[in-house]
Amino acid sequence: MSGEDSTSLVPGLYLVATPLGNLGDITLRALEVLRNADRIACEDTRQTQKLLNHFQIATPTLSCHEHNERQRAAELVQAIQSGARIAVVSDAGMPGISDPGNILVSQAIAAGVPVIPIPGPNAALAALVASGLPTAEFHFLGFLPERAGARRSRLEELAAAAVQLQSPQTILIYEAPHRILETLADLESTWGPETRITIARELTKLHEEFLRGTVADLRRELAARERIRGELVLLVESPPPAATPRQSAEPGVSARLAHIQSQSGVDEKEALKRLARERGQSKSDVYRELQRERARRR
Repeated sequence: MSGEDSTSLVPGLYLVATPLGNLGDITLRALEVLRNADRIACEDTRQTQKLLNHFQIATPTLSCHEHNERQRAAELVQAIQSGARIAVVSDAGMPGISDPGNILVSQAIAAGVPVIPIPGPNAALAALVASGLPTAEFHFLGFLPERAGARRSRLEELAAAAVQLQSPQTILIYEAPHRILETLADLESTWGPETRITIARELTKLHEEFLRGTVADLRRELAARERIRGELVLLVESPPPAATPRQSAEPGVSARLAHIQSQSGVDEKEALKRLARERGQSKSDVYRELQRERARRR
């Protein structure tokens, strides 16, 4: 398809992929749509303005983020129905993929206005094709739950489901640098230390890095660093090597509590506090995990 111009850009909602970091990854079609749209709805107008300034694009912008998307969607859909061409961008990559855009798309479709994807950069797919892990089938999770107990529960569910797979696949997870070590520790304990993973960091940027190996090895490697920077994509080979849910590399909560109590002579409440500090979790998260273990044994 040839590039759009101001006369061929029909009224509609244009989902425009923007660079992850390297501005050279913008497509010609994306530039034409951004130049000729009536407005650009942005996750963060300040971030998008840097891109527009670089390419000398003067199209007006307005915010459309997780806190105002539902309200903004009605306004933008009405504008499109009146003949407007609206471009939508996130801070980086494809809008709607772990970024605002999905609510807007749903309302546009419900209103019967055209929704036109403008393909381009996507962190998950860029990481996948260079990961060395299976690409024929993959499962995109986005971000795992932030709370430790919920995150471990989700990983346990995935490990249990992995045994049903008829062919290998890769699980793709977005993660923040300040949480990656906790997530890797949870993955190691629920999937097993030999699970093969890849970590893609700072994709398309100056310090782009791919780390490939077992979850145990890469956790130790990152833990030895003074600081972990940049957005991350964590890719996990599924099923794990043994093709069964792995036993925790750490003792279960019940077993570890019993050990702490026998060694220190403290009651369960104090043992829970100590185990929470040991794991870097909240006491309530450790207690919920203890309750899940006890429920499974009933």
